[in-house]
Amino acid sequence: MQELKPIKEGKVREIYDNGDSLIMVATDRISCFDVILNNEVTKKGTVLTQMSKFWFDLTEDILPNHMISVDVKDMPEFFQQEKYTGKSMMCRKLNMLPIECIVRGYITGSGWKSYQENGTVCGITLPEGLKESDKLPEPIYTPSTKAEIGDHDENISFEQSVEHLEKYFPGRGQELAEKLRDNTIALYKKCAEYALSKGIIIADTKFEFGLDEDGNMVIGDEMLTPDSSRFWPADGYEPGHGQPSFDKQFARDWLTSNPGNDWTLPQEIVDKTIEKYLQAYKMLTGKDLD
Repeated sequence: MQELKPIKEGKVREIYDNGDSLIMVATDRISCFDVILNNEVTKKGTVLTQMSKFWFDLTEDILPNHMISVDVKDMPEFFQQEKYTGKSMMCRKLNMLPIECIVRGYITGSGWKSYQENGTVCGITLPEGLKESDKLPEPIYTPSTKAEIGDHDENISFEQSVEHLEKYFPGRGQELAEKLRDNTIALYKKCAEYALSKGIIIADTKFEFGLDEDGNMVIGDEMLTPDSSRFWPADGYEPGHGQPSFDKQFARDWLTSNPGNDWTLPQEIVDKTIEKYLQAYKMLTGKDLD
């Protein structure tokens, strides 16, 4: 069997070249505050891959996506090992757009901090009198540039996103920026409404998009996973403070309150983290993870 090496490794994902397609493997690594932690979270990669598949299937009516298959039998023999089953997705090759498309439906995290300082989030003025975790009157689109590993993404205005895209796609900056914004909002609205019907609030999320060989926009990367989104339980939702969540917040909170942690979590925090991921998967899809 031919041993394959990834052509690109992200904080959580490994990408392999498969000729006319790519194979994306979501590992069990976990990153917080842009640092890869020393722990692995068993089954986490499977949740990310299978949850992305679920959302890709749900949103095909809005925009096509890059997924070809999540069945390792469709992939080279190297991926037919147990450690890749369920975690691997064969994808179309895209020309990725250099913008992280963040959409916020509720005010929390860095957005809440910024709002408290000056009433804005990423340069967008919001109504006065919002409380932490309030639902916004309309979702807002707050793009950022995509950083290399070890760097932080930089929030930019919509106008700056036009300029940034123009550098890479001369003559198409405005058109692509508008499409990114409009698709981001449309996808969020559909998925947030669906999730709410299943008992989960999607407070915010980020999407990545690329262009196919014909120049059409396609959803790439992962979609609406606990790694790329803030999921809150709708049951018990109450503005005025932070909300419990189904994502990495457990891990983030522990790291913040335990300085000198050497980027290593205790096992009970790892266990709680995967329990939340699995619970979110079951609530959204109606199925236990295989």
